[in-house]
Amino acid sequence: MPESHVETALLSRRGALKVGLCATAFLAVAGLGASITGCSASTSARGFEVLRSADLNFLQALIPVMLAGSIAHVALPSATDATLHQLDSNLAHLSPELLKLTLQLFDVLAMPVTRGPLTGVWGSWEDASPESIQHFLQRWQNSNINLLRMGHGSLMQLVMMSSYEQPELWTHCGYPGPPKI
Repeated sequence: MPESHVETALLSRRGALKVGLCATAFLAVAGLGASITGCSASTSARGFEVLRSADLNFLQALIPVMLAGSIAHVALPSATDATLHQLDSNLAHLSPELLKLTLQLFDVLAMPVTRGPLTGVWGSWEDASPESIQHFLQRWQNSNINLLRMGHGSLMQLVMMSSYEQPELWTHCGYPGPPKI
């Protein structure tokens, strides 16, 4: 490889490392800032054990996009509500450390100062189009930053597991249920 190409490759690797380090520092500072300033509400929303109002705003926009195509359009509002409550129940049974990390992820996604640059959704989640939410999910899934890919995986697992735990949603996706023993 000619010397100029080696230098360019080294600079691009170095640049990627710098971007990853800056993104990690940014997320850590944003999470710490939310905790210190009280932006992170610690009280759960009415009717929920763990989920807070800001979490509900985000999840009520996210869940229909994630479930689209696997559930009849007519059943989507009730499926979203059922998934939210099952997700809340699942979060209530997490270890304290996993719950803390999950709530930090929700905090980063709820705060406008971090939501815009990290997700591409610059307005509120309530006003986000399904296309912009889908773009955010694809952006995180294909990100060069491992932390964002992990966040995507966590969101997918939390929502999909919570939706598939509900027998009333099985018929919409063609799942006959577990075998009877």
